[in-house]
Amino acid sequence: MSGNTSFAAALVARRDLAFALRGLAMALGSGLLWGLNGVVLDKGLSQTPFADPALWLAAPLAASALHDVLAGLWNLLFNAATGRMREIGRSLATRPGLLVGLGALFGGPLGMGGYIVGLRLAGPAYVLPITSLYPAVASALAAVLLGERIVPRAWLGLALCACGVAVMGWSPPQGAEGSQFYLGLGMAALATVGWGAEGVLSTSAMDLLDPPVALNIRQFVSGAFYLLVVLPLVGGWPVLARAVVSPGGAVIVAASVIGAGSYLLWYRAMNRTGVSRAMAVNVTYALWGVVFSALFTGAALTAGVWLGAAAIVGGMMLVVGDPRRMADLRATDDSPVRAAP
Repeated sequence: MSGNTSFAAALVARRDLAFALRGLAMALGSGLLWGLNGVVLDKGLSQTPFADPALWLAAPLAASALHDVLAGLWNLLFNAATGRMREIGRSLATRPGLLVGLGALFGGPLGMGGYIVGLRLAGPAYVLPITSLYPAVASALAAVLLGERIVPRAWLGLALCACGVAVMGWSPPQGAEGSQFYLGLGMAALATVGWGAEGVLSTSAMDLLDPPVALNIRQFVSGAFYLLVVLPLVGGWPVLARAVVSPGGAVIVAASVIGAGSYLLWYRAMNRTGVSRAMAVNVTYALWGVVFSALFTGAALTAGVWLGAAAIVGGMMLVVGDPRRMADLRATDDSPVRAAP
């Protein structure tokens, strides 16, 4: 009998390990796609109608609205194909659904909007590593709002992240306008606050909602707020109308497909392998963004960019999980904002 029990336990452990490994692979794929997404978005922002200097705010926000609305449409098609449409409707008015919707206001207009404006002003090689600080912001917000404890290892990681940002922003890249460059870095920092707040609000909701359903609610609320509130305030509707039939708009459409795939993989990775481990792999999008910028845009990347990006990724790994347990795929500590003791 004991032999059968041991054999069954071994099979369960093997299944759990394979499940977690698939989750880590999804997190890596999500990070890779998000790094590529930033470079493609930057390409679209350099084309008509988004490249007009006079539209430095309205154009990126119109692009962000187009990106989020289309990403929500692609995810809706996925949910329809997998039989989740009724679940979306049932979840909208529930407490978890409302939490996801509130998180969408932070993660969409504030997070994604700040991210795309940052891309427009400073470029993906600089903005992607800075926005990868969002888990650190989530940890800090959880400590203040939820009373969660940040252990010394996590403080060390936060300090390393701050050093990485300082190294990257020490001097603008050649040919960049200093004031616009630093404004772009500031918008990237604003995005980290938005995404960090979204993480705190949405993670508890996903304990009760299927990740693709939670993601679709997030995208619907974000897209509606863009169209009904943000764009009218900044005069973005004419830009959006022009973008629909423009070369830049076509590139944003392609970016929305990549972004939808990245988000879907990210939510599934959190569900499979735990948020902390998935996060530690996902934030490598900072390095992927630097790599893709070098390969596809011909951006002149200084040693400071590479060093800063590496410091941010290393710091984030310290924040989101104990390095000694990072290889323990069956560990149960998967809190998104609580550092492992």
